Amino acid sequence: MGMEGKVVVITGGAGGIGSATAKILADGGAALLLVDRDAGALDRAKAALPGARVETFVADVTRSEDVQAYVAKAKEVFGRIDGFFNNAGIEGAVAYLTDYPEDVFDQVIAVNLKGVFLGLRHVLPVMIEQGSGAVVCTGSIASERGLAGSGAYNAAKHAVAGLTKTAAVESGRHGVRVNCVEPGMIETRMLRDLADTIFKGDIEAGLKALGQAAPLGRLAQPAEVAEVVAFLLSDQASFVSGACWPVDGAAMAGLGNGA
Repeated sequence: MGMEGKVVVITGGAGGIGSATAKILADGGAALLLVDRDAGALDRAKAALPGARVETFVADVTRSEDVQAYVAKAKEVFGRIDGFFNNAGIEGAVAYLTDYPEDVFDQVIAVNLKGVFLGLRHVLPVMIEQGSGAVVCTGSIASERGLAGSGAYNAAKHAVAGLTKTAAVESGRHGVRVNCVEPGMIETRMLRDLADTIFKGDIEAGLKALGQAAPLGRLAQPAEVAEVVAFLLSDQASFVSGACWPVDGAAMAGLGNGA
């Protein structure tokens, strides 16, 4: 995919989609800076990429000083940033808006929206100065649809789609592309936790039911999202910018799964 020798920063780099993307990019010859708030998980993510050029950085993406620090680390170690997977996120509570805890709402907005904004705020100047770069933000099917019980997540992911388009318009003349992916039901730790909550502990039944939201009739694996991310970061997507790509098994294409 033309990633040989390129430098990519991945936030949420120790999570399911983040680590799957790291593997694909590392296999393609990219150098990586994996960013996460969980130091132990970062160590495990790095250990899973033997032979690759990988650095890790512990950061809270809601703190401007932490974001500036991981950008500075990438420049110090690698000299540039060619790709940025602006991916860190949390699910929050499952509750209707009338009952949604205010402190959890603030936390979800801070990580899923402010964290994405800060990533753009501090990575884009590096790419603009270089005259090149590609960014992928992580949206969701919640960027396009209302999901009952997920008001804060919905609000943040709608906003991510808007930030993506704004960033693409503002930075395109500098040779920088910005897109987002919109995953559907992906078999990650986050989805298992949601299934546990929604289906009252019957995680496997919950995952099976959630998979039926897609006409393809199953959950996706993190690598299936990671392949799309890798494409959007690569030179093969050289004229793709300002786009939000569903990776959802046709869940947003219609009503029901066709059964």
